Amino acid sequence: MEDSNVLSNARLGFVGCGVMAEAIIAGLLRKKLVGPEQIAGSHPRQARREEMHVKYGIEMFEHNRDAVTNSSLFVLAIKPQRLHRVLEELKGALVKEQLVVSIVAGAKIAVIAEELLHASIVRAMPNTPAQIGEGVTAWTASPEVNETQERQVCAMLEALGKAVRVENEHQIDMATALSATGPTYIFLMMEALIDAGVHMGFSRHVAQELVHQMMLGAVLFARESHKHPAELRNMVTSPGGTSAEAIYQMEKGSLRTVLSKAVWAAYQRAEALGEK
Repeated sequence: MEDSNVLSNARLGFVGCGVMAEAIIAGLLRKKLVGPEQIAGSHPRQARREEMHVKYGIEMFEHNRDAVTNSSLFVLAIKPQRLHRVLEELKGALVKEQLVVSIVAGAKIAVIAEELLHASIVRAMPNTPAQIGEGVTAWTASPEVNETQERQVCAMLEALGKAVRVENEHQIDMATALSATGPTYIFLMMEALIDAGVHMGFSRHVAQELVHQMMLGAVLFARESHKHPAELRNMVTSPGGTSAEAIYQMEKGSLRTVLSKAVWAAYQRAEALGEK
């Protein structure tokens, strides 16, 4: 509980208020880690600014510099393609004590530091289940980030689910491919299984209900049991049974290799985004 109040005196700014920034804001307010008066955000579209202000009671600005003025911590939550333009806008607007938290895919700490003329930077990579407080976020910090700031970042990210500190930036790109892009892989498998259920003769509604609960239950069971996935799989694979037949077809279709190649391709793409 010692981290419950580390954000009580913080002022937070959000540069860009898209889906992930909104998830962070909603999580912080839901857990009462901050009040709406402690948050400011920026967005180029007036309709979005009004929506965020009405929904959360936070102050919204058109210009990015206004969102970071007076903030002790601000989150860069923009598309990678807009990064250089936004950093150019913010250059010179920061004071030494401020902390920058970037959730921009591929954006390297060194690039942000150089363009902002600022040293205290955290790079984090959340995923979409953060929107319901069930996310996982990998993060790492530059050496200039102090202990109090680290605790604040941890508290903020834990409002989204689990926060996992990794050793270096390469591992942020790795997490981008595994846990941040990961829900996409699960959704695709979910869709394929539901379609298979419909193909057999279930209504889409029933197939969906069966698949959703099966996947959720399997993950929770794996987490609670602390067993290796291969051990869990062996538990339900009887000789000559349905699981054995299904696994044979999945191995024949190189499911593992396809997944491994998909994750590797996503990792290379995350690295490439950082080179631009």
